[in-house]
Amino acid sequence: MKYSEAKMGRVFVVRLEQGEILHEIIERFSSDHRIRAAACIALGAVDRGSRFVVGPADGEARPVVPMELLLKEPHEIAGTGTIFPDESGAPILHMHLATGRKDSTITGCVRKGVKVWQVVEVVIFELLETEAIRKVEQQAGFVVLEP
Repeated sequence: MKYSEAKMGRVFVVRLEQGEILHEIIERFSSDHRIRAAACIALGAVDRGSRFVVGPADGEARPVVPMELLLKEPHEIAGTGTIFPDESGAPILHMHLATGRKDSTITGCVRKGVKVWQVVEVVIFELLETEAIRKVEQQAGFVVLEP
């Protein structure tokens, strides 16, 4: 285990609207408001055509090959995530959503492009006094948090 300590900063309440791409809007908002690190929650719905990462194709393969899932209908969502900068300083959202429609649930990462259906509410809790960053882990083939 690796860890670091942070302090709470500002809190933002954000409403995303129809057709916006969740991670793109949150990352742009973070950059515009100089949010270096944060924790966030999201509630609302996502639209058909949203793409999720839903696990590795093979849990033993390196580098990891992600599986993707395309939603065919709107789904309700609840999610949580973090924002930390990559090695160039750009804020990167890592968020997982649980999505539901009727009696089925899908959980996945938003990195491939999740589109808002009507409204998604996001609360961003800024974290201060942390130097944590996201770094490429060469062997695994994906980005990891380095606290």
